[in-house]
Amino acid sequence: MAEIATIARPYANAVFALAKQRDELPKWSRTLGLLSAAVSTDQVQALVNAPTLSTEVKAHQLVKVAGEELDLGSRRFVHVLAENGRLDLLGEIASQFEALKANAERTLDVEIAAAVELSAGQQAAFARALRQRFDQEVQVEAVVDAKLIGGAVVRAGDTVIDGSVRGRLVRLVDALQRG
Repeated sequence: MAEIATIARPYANAVFALAKQRDELPKWSRTLGLLSAAVSTDQVQALVNAPTLSTEVKAHQLVKVAGEELDLGSRRFVHVLAENGRLDLLGEIASQFEALKANAERTLDVEIAAAVELSAGQQAAFARALRQRFDQEVQVEAVVDAKLIGGAVVRAGDTVIDGSVRGRLVRLVDALQRG
């Protein structure tokens, strides 16, 4: 996993630098999201991994799948990735781009997994607390995780805050075993 991230990083950094310079962060975010979604399908994966197809054909077909959504710069980017045998990294490139974009915009994507659906008020309270803790704007996505007994698990970037009942029980067992 770390190897994929390492290989994808220069591409993500280059696209981010270009997008920022041209004030096109939202456009590239959409483009990379579209390309990432395309390469995650079975049909495009088969195309990308086909040893008999030339890199030119692979790039052309991916551009064709994306349709009119891609401008000339995006198409060139796809061709560069294809020439270097890196089309399969589009998902990781998109992910790293989004992290760079969020950092530049001082926003943090936060996922809150709870045992039950959170009300708008609860989501707002989480957002306020997380905004204060991380000193950034937060984009909250609440999901229901039926495996949780109660409480919530918050994922913000590399940080995980486990406030679930299961997490509390695990910490209690660890504390009791230590002494």
